[in-house]
Amino acid sequence: MLRVVPAPDPWERLNYRVPVKRYGPGSIHDFAWYFEGTSVVATSSIDEIQEWLVGCEYVSDPDLFRVADYWQHPQTFEQIRRGDCEDHALWAWRKLIELGYDADLVEGRCLPWTPERPDADRPHVWVIFRREGGAFLLEATSKSKDEMIRPLADASSRYRPELGVDRHRRRFAFGGAIVTIREREFARP
Repeated sequence: MLRVVPAPDPWERLNYRVPVKRYGPGSIHDFAWYFEGTSVVATSSIDEIQEWLVGCEYVSDPDLFRVADYWQHPQTFEQIRRGDCEDHALWAWRKLIELGYDADLVEGRCLPWTPERPDADRPHVWVIFRREGGAFLLEATSKSKDEMIRPLADASSRYRPELGVDRHRRRFAFGGAIVTIREREFARP
């Protein structure tokens, strides 16, 4: 079937309610959980979100928690200001939604990606948000405000979305999930 069915646009949303565990081994909570409790970091603009994220440190889960994958609650991230891509992105996603933006948490791959690379199974997490009629990609781990937010049209060729969660915590898939599965299956001898 994978060889016969045409590949969808990687950015096409697919109507599929993705199980939480498919987002990665560290994703063990429903996405509403990341909105529980009160944030102690006050933000009133995207610029303030960016400023706060620039001051956070990227640290892998094995180095920080001694486990392969762990998705921190945004309150924990606020306290320690250290974490990997999903920790940065979950915090930014929550903050954008709190400010009233239509925002999606997105799990996928940075490109170029090949299934032969040793880290090929490592996904990446970022945020897509919409404002003033345009869609933007927020790379929450960037330590440069100038590089953190880009129009989606400019950034989409460097990312492949696979799974997403919208502002209402509804889970969905992207066509990129099918593209990645095809590449994995057909790259094997």
